[in-house]
Amino acid sequence: MNGLRSTPVAPRTPVQQAALLVGAVFLLVGVLGFIPGITTDYGAMEFAEHDSEAKLFGVFQVSILHNLVHLLFGLAGLSMARAASTARTFLLVGGLIYLALWLYGLFIDHDSAANFVPVNTADNWLHLALGAGMVALGLLLGGRRLIR
Repeated sequence: MNGLRSTPVAPRTPVQQAALLVGAVFLLVGVLGFIPGITTDYGAMEFAEHDSEAKLFGVFQVSILHNLVHLLFGLAGLSMARAASTARTFLLVGGLIYLALWLYGLFIDHDSAANFVPVNTADNWLHLALGAGMVALGLLLGGRRLIR
């Protein structure tokens, strides 16, 4: 033996597992948004404006800013999954942010400068599903503890 004691790692709670999974997916989507081929019209990607013609999987309008937001959400999810309370906060607050982004996408003119993220109709419905799903996970799993 090397003389080092290993400390047991507490198993993750369901809410931590959910935050870890959601964070990993956001991180993956953020990376994929920068890969030509997976993102169609990659050469037409803009930093942050409605004129960005790049589309993740040929469906979801993206920009450099949009991809960076996905990467940041992913890193936040991975980091906040370390504790049950912060994992729950990530899911609830992140979900509310995505619900607000869904509403924003519904009310702005997609061909105007207000669409700086940018978003299209497919993004709007994905944001609704993400927001509702994250809030539901935070509420449903937030109080659960593992049974030993």
